[in-house]
Amino acid sequence: MGRKNKNLPFFQDVEILDAGAEGKAVARVEGVVLFTTNAIPGDVVDIQVTRKREKYMEGRVVALKRPSADRIPAFCEHFDLCGGCKWQYLPYEKQLFYKQKQVVDQLTRIGRLQIPLLHPIKGSDQSTYYRNKLEFTFSNRRWLTEEEIRSQHEITDQNVLGFHIPGMFDKVMDIRHCWLQPEPSNAIRNAVKAYALENRLSFFDLRNKTGLLRTLTIRNNSKGETMVIVVFHDDDKPAREGLLNHLAAQFPQIVSLLYVINDKGNDTITDRVVHVFKGEDHLIEEMEDLRFKIGAKSFYQTNSRQALELYRIARQMAGLTGNEVVYDLYTGTGTIANFVARSAAQVIGIEYVPEAIEDAQINSAHNGIENTRFFAGDMKDILTPAFIAEHGQPDVIITDPPRAGMDERVVQTILTAQPDRVVYVSCNPATQARDLLLMQESYEVMEVHPVDMFPHTHHVENVVLLKRKR
Repeated sequence: MGRKNKNLPFFQDVEILDAGAEGKAVARVEGVVLFTTNAIPGDVVDIQVTRKREKYMEGRVVALKRPSADRIPAFCEHFDLCGGCKWQYLPYEKQLFYKQKQVVDQLTRIGRLQIPLLHPIKGSDQSTYYRNKLEFTFSNRRWLTEEEIRSQHEITDQNVLGFHIPGMFDKVMDIRHCWLQPEPSNAIRNAVKAYALENRLSFFDLRNKTGLLRTLTIRNNSKGETMVIVVFHDDDKPAREGLLNHLAAQFPQIVSLLYVINDKGNDTITDRVVHVFKGEDHLIEEMEDLRFKIGAKSFYQTNSRQALELYRIARQMAGLTGNEVVYDLYTGTGTIANFVARSAAQVIGIEYVPEAIEDAQINSAHNGIENTRFFAGDMKDILTPAFIAEHGQPDVIITDPPRAGMDERVVQTILTAQPDRVVYVSCNPATQARDLLLMQESYEVMEVHPVDMFPHTHHVENVVLLKRKR
């Protein structure tokens, strides 16, 4: 059944059995687990192995021999190269099935946890055009397809505005239509590129760090208002104002038109000044009766509608009566903290990024919320027994860490603080399961509720309620 290719096997007619972590397709060949991509359960494929280990192999699909009965056509023209929405081949209800299965598998296998109450995964009402933020990259060397390379024709249209090819910092593919963000996102991006080409504005050289146009970020809110942030490498006022005036005249939906000069080596703008060219320096997003200020550097959940569902689930699990002291760890711009504040006596928010804490304080003030306090710094350094003694013993802790999960010292501090309830919101059930395993001597899992924030991807959010053992 197999033949050697560069000392690695080639397998024919392999049936994909499951969808695993990180969106990988799972097969079993000659008693060994084989991971691949661009396949779904039920597909029969030929696979060239690219990596062989003692307990598993990795490979790439060379040919689709027989499609799964579940397979549907991808709707995006950029699907094969982009890599952003890898599960378009799966019907949405099947995506939800495998996401929930992923959560259960990781909690039970990694965390060795019992799940007494598993809520059905909360699917997204919108499976396309659901994002409120996208960032695009300018490049003077676009990604060339294999057909273009084989043709040996001279390639003259190298300038591109789009997404990075996965794993390649200096290769960008052109995007004509993206299904992730509602209009006028596509219209704005295409208008920027057309104007730049017509007026001979230089696109950024990612290797040599030269050129005028660097990145374009488009944000929107639920009211249909738009923020546009153009990042320039060079401080060329005539070229800059020409482009920005063109955008302002063509798109009245842009209520916040901003620009940044970034001449350093990386694309981050957290240490750069954001200039207002026209309109406000922020958007306002509404969630229930709350209003949140979103600036160019602000973090906000990129699926606004599902963020509301996620926070409602977290608030319900917290079981607040109005008398509790709540600690909101990794609070970001204080969205969860402010969302639960009116149901608690006091909320303490902790976050690493000082600018995010400033936004959190502003959001509390704008909403007339007076029972929140926010602190900036490294979580493991701030959340200490001395801090808890000063600011109050938490009755409930809500934690929403990054993908890496919580530092072990943070977990130990939570165990020392002994809140009655812990609500753990996670974008990575694997690290969540690892952290929950450390807490199981003192806490038991009561409820698990997965939430799909990112349709057509393997990513899944998960909310777990823990209750202290008596």
